[in-house]
Amino acid sequence: MAILEDKLIEQGMAEQVTTFESGNEMAAMAAAQINYHIMGYFPITPSTEVAQILDQMKARGEHDIKLIPADGEHGSAGICYGAAATGARVFNATSANGLLYMIEQLPVQAGTRFPMVMNLVTRAVSGPLDIRGDHSDLYYALNTGWVILTARTPQAVYDMNIMALKIAEHAKVRLPVIVAYDGFFTSHQKRRVQYFKDRRFVQQFVGECPTDYHFIRDPKKPVTIGAHMNGEDLMNNHFQQSEAMYHAGEIFKEVACEYAKLSGREYPVLDLYKMEDAEVALFLLNSAAESAKDVVDQLRAQGVKAGVISPNIIRPFPAKEIREALKNVKALLVGERADSYGAHGANLTHEVKSALQDDKDNQTIVLCRIFGLGGKDFYASDAHEFFKMAIDAMEKGYAEKPFDYYGHIPGDPEKILKPAITPQHGDVFKTGLIEVKMDEETQKLKVKIPPLRALTSKPKRIASGHGACPGCGIFGGLELFFKGIEGDIVTLFQTGCAYVTTTAYPYSSHKQTMIHNLFQNGAATLSGTVEAFMELKRRGEIQVSDDATFVMITGDGGMDIGMGSAIGTALRGHKLIMLEYDNEGYMNTGSQMSYSTPIGHMTSTSGVGKVQKGKTFHHKDTVQIMAATNIPYVFTGSEAFPQDLVKKGAKAQWYAQNVGPVYGKLLITCPLNWKSEDRYGTKILEAAVNSCFFPLYEVEQGVTTITYNPEEKNKRVSVTEWFKYMGKTKHLLKEENKPILEEFEAEVEKRWQRLKAMHENPLL
Repeated sequence: MAILEDKLIEQGMAEQVTTFESGNEMAAMAAAQINYHIMGYFPITPSTEVAQILDQMKARGEHDIKLIPADGEHGSAGICYGAAATGARVFNATSANGLLYMIEQLPVQAGTRFPMVMNLVTRAVSGPLDIRGDHSDLYYALNTGWVILTARTPQAVYDMNIMALKIAEHAKVRLPVIVAYDGFFTSHQKRRVQYFKDRRFVQQFVGECPTDYHFIRDPKKPVTIGAHMNGEDLMNNHFQQSEAMYHAGEIFKEVACEYAKLSGREYPVLDLYKMEDAEVALFLLNSAAESAKDVVDQLRAQGVKAGVISPNIIRPFPAKEIREALKNVKALLVGERADSYGAHGANLTHEVKSALQDDKDNQTIVLCRIFGLGGKDFYASDAHEFFKMAIDAMEKGYAEKPFDYYGHIPGDPEKILKPAITPQHGDVFKTGLIEVKMDEETQKLKVKIPPLRALTSKPKRIASGHGACPGCGIFGGLELFFKGIEGDIVTLFQTGCAYVTTTAYPYSSHKQTMIHNLFQNGAATLSGTVEAFMELKRRGEIQVSDDATFVMITGDGGMDIGMGSAIGTALRGHKLIMLEYDNEGYMNTGSQMSYSTPIGHMTSTSGVGKVQKGKTFHHKDTVQIMAATNIPYVFTGSEAFPQDLVKKGAKAQWYAQNVGPVYGKLLITCPLNWKSEDRYGTKILEAAVNSCFFPLYEVEQGVTTITYNPEEKNKRVSVTEWFKYMGKTKHLLKEENKPILEEFEAEVEKRWQRLKAMHENPLL
């Protein structure tokens, strides 16, 4: 319901609407109402929803923001910096390793003083991988030169996103701003919120976009951005940046006061809960502070003078306000969702202690407890324990243990997990039924495989018990490929559905050695493993068989963000296989658009609406890109054509063991996000191949061979035959979307004809 208009007029506030929304929804709402020029983004849980929601709003025509999907977070930071340097208003959202991947770019933007706003939806930094919320990413941002606001609730996320832009663009600041809020606690939990009914009030509050900076926007006024500096100039530059950061603290107060008049909501530098006469207190960031306030009320009823401090801004750090708040506090426990390893306390603990050093009369005992890592919940009972520790220190006059972790549990050796199956290796995975020989005349491999039923006795490489969705094509495709590989394998799984569903600690579905690394570095990591393996073997430090095969498994967009690593690995010539399962999206984070998503296809970041009809550009041909690196063997495969795939698996192993790197691409069904029925998996794959969208071919020693030609077998079908099975493409069968369908058909035909020409001419 809307706030009563007469009350608003009386208080001088703008009309607002009350609803229940999450932090991510409110970040997107604020961005849409501001109507930024540019958002460069890359999906990473739990910040992904921000871009998804904005895409849905864009499809409905609710804002004009140009949403640019990057190839990775580093690229998204570059997009944002370039746009900001051009004078555009720029927005972004990220989390965890996404922040770390772009972190090299953040000081560049701050040091050249271009404003923007980025939402940091806080999450544990891996490894090991954990997608839930703590502050380990936030603490990496402390030294980037960005102003950092902290939002405890979805309401604060909305309000601070509006305030952040005004602070960033202020003439005394001119710095980028981070709005940090807790992943899954604040980002996904719905709470009562209010937002401005008319976005004109928001736009009037933030004001016009500044035009008096030195932007890249007028050819008549050329500028040089980021010129190289010597030490004297760099000293001056950083001094000015430092001054701007401290100005931001004062500007925050001004903007917060102005915003309170418009909204009725106040955001002081410190949120102080019953701190007027507090003797013991907790210092907590974001959502945990809200949980502790109820405990303060309970302790107050028992006669304990307790309070909670939670900052709304941590860069610049509010040292003066903290000294004032702690004048009479005898013991303070600083709870932190991240550690500064080896420092005897995490970052904010030391900053609180440093602030107190300037008050010679202050005798506050400061304790630090690391808690809530990886999204571990913080309950009222935990706040009670924190207060107990602070009270104990107050009563004793010192802290018995100034620094410790809270919530860790010692392991029990008696409960150590035992393998559910006997480890399988070597001869178990050898059938002796696959024959691979080089044809000296054609310089191509000849492969003989038995009937598929003869290979069914070969054990699967991945055990049952994984958590893949019903109908998922990943493991069917991988296992069929592995049927062509004899002997031991070592696999590296990049982050993605295949990894997440098979390795829920402390369990694993992998029967042989598996290592994980992030999307952007899987190929490089496995290349290091291969070379170390070979060198250790050469020196006689390990005794293993010669036929181990190293396979990197990538998918879910891994050949976007990981393209550079894969190309580098290919060019170096390591003896390994890079195998991509292509489900045409970033399925592990919720079906976002990938560069492998075909034009017009619907994903959660290429929605379908009155002004948008799915993805706007054509899919990337990773097979041809990798073939251009001149590696010995490149191929495509599909579970729907099993003999073809098994043969290619055998070839891939031979080349990886004897010549050099191999790249393969399997088309994989994803019923959940393709909006298709499980039972149609094989039909969908057959239609994709028979429509020539996903042709089956190989590039062996630079020579292209089509291994299945649907035209020669009179099985060529229209792409509409493929589309009809999937909900993500049914809109393309409507008359109003015929131009997109025709453009896609033309692209498929062009690539098919080019492939046929390459097949017919070995020099192409």
